[in-house]
Amino acid sequence: MFKKMRRSIPELNTTSTADISFMLLIFFLVTSSMDTDKGLRRLLPHPTDEQEQRDVQVQRRNVLEISIDADSHITVGGEPTEPAQLSERVARFVANEQLSADLPQLTRRNVPLLGTCLVSDRHVIAIKADRDAHYDTYFQVQNAIVDGYLQLRNQLAQKHFHQPYRACTAEQREAVATVFPQRISEQIPITPGLPNPGQAKKGGRP
Repeated sequence: MFKKMRRSIPELNTTSTADISFMLLIFFLVTSSMDTDKGLRRLLPHPTDEQEQRDVQVQRRNVLEISIDADSHITVGGEPTEPAQLSERVARFVANEQLSADLPQLTRRNVPLLGTCLVSDRHVIAIKADRDAHYDTYFQVQNAIVDGYLQLRNQLAQKHFHQPYRACTAEQREAVATVFPQRISEQIPITPGLPNPGQAKKGGRP
């Protein structure tokens, strides 16, 4: 007499589930921030064969030594320095506007489009980084050095061509770069009369 009534469960309509999932994916991609790889803002020189590498002898006044230790601390000439201060330090060193005897020697040359100028063609920015130093600190140092050069080049371009360095023509940029060439080394050059810091002493450990 009594029969069990079977209840039918209504099916869910999943037609729009794929569309909703796709919209959520786009939303998260647009709103989320992703870390980007950092690189150098300068072109590195082509690698040279070991036999072609030669020790360069320069005077102590022409070398600005920048070191990064294992704890990623930056020192310039043995003095602790922050990356924010490095650009100004490099620009002041390269320009040597006061013709100080402690800063790089300048050469008087006739530069096309600029006439007779004092050219900073003897300075060297020497970088020495510890193997355990953080890559981010190394990139900050390299980019700060480039910013220091760019600061000097912008000033010279504004003075002679009334526009920033990067807005100048190729010929104008070449003239400005002749006055302030980028001279960056990954090793400390030899100073006459002083031992080479990159070489081991006789009889010592390499």
